[in-house]
Amino acid sequence: MISSQRELFDIPDDIAYLNCAYMSPLMRPVVAAGVAGVTRKTRPWTISPPDFFSDSEHARTLFARLIGACSDDVAIIPAVSYGTGIAARNLAVAAGQRVVVLAEQFPSNVYPWRELAGRTGARIDSVARPAHGDWTQAVIEAIDARTAIAALPHCHWTDGARIDLARVGERCREVGAALVVDLTQSGGALPFDVNVVQPDFVVCGCYKWLLGPYTLGFVYVAPRHQHGEALEQGWIARRGSADFTRLVDYQDAYQPGARRYDMGERSAFHLIPMAVRALEQILEWGVDAIAATLAARTATIAQRAVGMGLGALPAEQRAGHFLGLRFPRGLPDGLATRLAEARVYVSVRGEALRVTPHLYNTDADVERLFRVLEAAMAG
Repeated sequence: MISSQRELFDIPDDIAYLNCAYMSPLMRPVVAAGVAGVTRKTRPWTISPPDFFSDSEHARTLFARLIGACSDDVAIIPAVSYGTGIAARNLAVAAGQRVVVLAEQFPSNVYPWRELAGRTGARIDSVARPAHGDWTQAVIEAIDARTAIAALPHCHWTDGARIDLARVGERCREVGAALVVDLTQSGGALPFDVNVVQPDFVVCGCYKWLLGPYTLGFVYVAPRHQHGEALEQGWIARRGSADFTRLVDYQDAYQPGARRYDMGERSAFHLIPMAVRALEQILEWGVDAIAATLAARTATIAQRAVGMGLGALPAEQRAGHFLGLRFPRGLPDGLATRLAEARVYVSVRGEALRVTPHLYNTDADVERLFRVLEAAMAG
């Protein structure tokens, strides 16, 4: 278990921020790295050509370590939609085939597939939340010979319902379907290994569980897809781009691996150092330890909430860092306002009150949450 890390964050004592799934706060060292990066731009003569490559390569390597990949497998992107766009451009789908998603899945991992289906005559197959609660089994049953792609998260963004991606990956390989995974609501807080799951693409934004900046993310590209079509035709991803004196010797060839898919201006001198510092800290803590610590925290909250008459997915059906609380007669009127007035920050997603703590939370934060919930339940 990891002790409270609140001192690393600028969170006042009277704030109970239990909303990492919305957006994580930044650690103080991450902020410092961003400020230093912005400050460099005030003196551009201090930025040399190697600087355009060194930090971004370091960030790529750190994310690769997080998911069991190598740096050649990782591209740097500005958003999840960009990463799923890369996947959609490089996966084959024929008329009559299907793309499997979850019902009420986050839009960035739906819209690219709707566009692809509309263009090719394929169909979106949305798997409803099963009454028995085992969404993994429901997804596996939906994947058949007609499935071209399964585009899924590791856990559902509304309540943390967990998908066993190792089993799903095995099923995809059985029928010849591609697997595209969105780790934005789990990367850095839930262990994931590309060698076990064997996905085609994995996309992850930085600004939630990776504790990093907004407008930056990563996409893993399996080696079999590393010679595909990029979304951009920029200079930095081309072979020989480190030699600024020869940039007009235009190159059709790309840098090795997934780098061809990098966004333009990937060097992002303010964002990349922030992501690097955040990833370094996550790797220092260890994802297994983070996951165990957060699972213990949400288990305590869930047990107390169920004792009050609220509903929550059992631990075996949800990601440990995620908790969706459901009220027997629906969300009480004005609950979100009551919580905000008490300086308790969570999210309402669908029919669930989404509670998503991190290492900066304390027992006092949980007590503050329950004071509001108990008052709401009392009428």
